Amino acid sequence: MAGHSKWKNIRERKGKSDAQRGKIFTKVSREIIVAVKEGGPDPEHNAKLRDAMAKARAANMPNDNIKRNIEKAAGGGDGVTYETGTYEGYGPAGVAIIVETMTDNKRRTAADMRHYFDKYGGNLGTEGCVSWSFDRRGVIAIDNEGGTLEEDAVMLDALEAGATDFEAEEAVFIVYTTPEDFGDVRVALEKRGYSFLSAQVEMVPQNYVALDGEEDIKKMEKLLVMFEDLDDVQNVWHNWEE
Repeated sequence: MAGHSKWKNIRERKGKSDAQRGKIFTKVSREIIVAVKEGGPDPEHNAKLRDAMAKARAANMPNDNIKRNIEKAAGGGDGVTYETGTYEGYGPAGVAIIVETMTDNKRRTAADMRHYFDKYGGNLGTEGCVSWSFDRRGVIAIDNEGGTLEEDAVMLDALEAGATDFEAEEAVFIVYTTPEDFGDVRVALEKRGYSFLSAQVEMVPQNYVALDGEEDIKKMEKLLVMFEDLDDVQNVWHNWEE
């Protein structure tokens, strides 16, 4: 993974203000609601819901919130229909960016995407313009901030569970899987009592771009913050080596 700041940033987001955590919960709640509407409220028979619930727990969403979202969706919800979308483009100095959205107004979201890409030195591209340079992989980040886990033991557990690769990065162990095996590997590691910083299928860059200019770095940082602050944005993948 690019840089050592990603998992630190995830920890910081978990510890931020109620308002900022609320934004994260809003995004995850949408994923839960859509998963229930598509596959039903029983996680035993709905893999997409299981994965959304795991993502919610990794974000420290209380179990009561998760349950309420499932019940809300199963009961018809609030009548709002969410559509998924993917936008691809380039940030400052050609950084490749993929933005995954979930919105009740695709026209509004598309306008926001174009505005932010243009405002911060990038440009919105066509479908497939950058996704070819990313690999879709399951990524599970196991928290070892307290240093109590042994790298060899975690790696063995991960490989036995079906992982395809393993990395140690600062106080985090990163487990990679195929998209198809992600759910099974995550469940196996959960049963072994591991705590996750994040657990989801991601778009992992095949290579990374370093930004040397101070202005480009500032623009890239602002662009990522703007995307993160939009409720319609679920995930942002990029190949900037922070």
